[in-house]
Amino acid sequence: MERGRVWPVVRRAWITLGITLTAAFVVWSLVAYRAAPEAHAAIRSDAEVTVQRGDGYWSFLPVMPETPARPTLVFFPGALVDPVAYAPLARTAAAGGFPSFIVELPRRGAMGGADDPAVDERLDRVLAMQPAPRRWVVAGHSRGAVVAARLASERRRGLAGLVLIGTTHPRDVDLSALPQPVTKVAGTRDGLARVDAVEANRAKLPPSTRWVWIDGGNHSQFGWYGFQPGDRRASVSALKQRAQMTQAVLAMLASVDSHVPPTTTGSAP
Repeated sequence: MERGRVWPVVRRAWITLGITLTAAFVVWSLVAYRAAPEAHAAIRSDAEVTVQRGDGYWSFLPVMPETPARPTLVFFPGALVDPVAYAPLARTAAAGGFPSFIVELPRRGAMGGADDPAVDERLDRVLAMQPAPRRWVVAGHSRGAVVAARLASERRRGLAGLVLIGTTHPRDVDLSALPQPVTKVAGTRDGLARVDAVEANRAKLPPSTRWVWIDGGNHSQFGWYGFQPGDRRASVSALKQRAQMTQAVLAMLASVDSHVPPTTTGSAP
């Protein structure tokens, strides 16, 4: 075949391959970030928890009237992840008596969604629903943890605690003087928030920060969804990893509720 005829064929082959790979990646991403069946089961109301979809948020409220002074959990999901993928965590907190909300990131955090003014508007809407005296713990996974760190740096009224999950942040803000208790949850096999990158920002957290290292934990298993691109395979079961994460969040809520901050600290294994 003449050279002039070969290059158009090669070019078309590369274009076809590129389109095929792009389509495959998009399909994989749609499947990877989709909430698992057990997460969808957690958004059903029952005798313990009332679940409702609001304007930009999900609410998980204890059926029994909660004590007004009990802290509220405000959770921000990871980028591109279906917010419902964190419903089991919010539901467990609500079943324990803590009103819980998952605040959705506009466009699931893509294209600047995590920095959209709607994030703060949704937060204000959620907090306005809480009776005084208002106390709330802000938490987030991955990109959601970036939002949580930013909100903590702004020292908003009623903020009582911070939980950062599967993230290298705080990277852009210094929280070392934050008076509220902080818990940092990390996995030793997290492909998106690797141990060295997490440790690089340790000085930006208060010395009293409670560190929860999950041995063998990865990035994806901090939510109830699939295996996302860029992550590493976990060497611990999703059940165990999620249980440790959930316990860390519940411990923060309980400590705020009793006014006793977590005291344990740790170093990367």
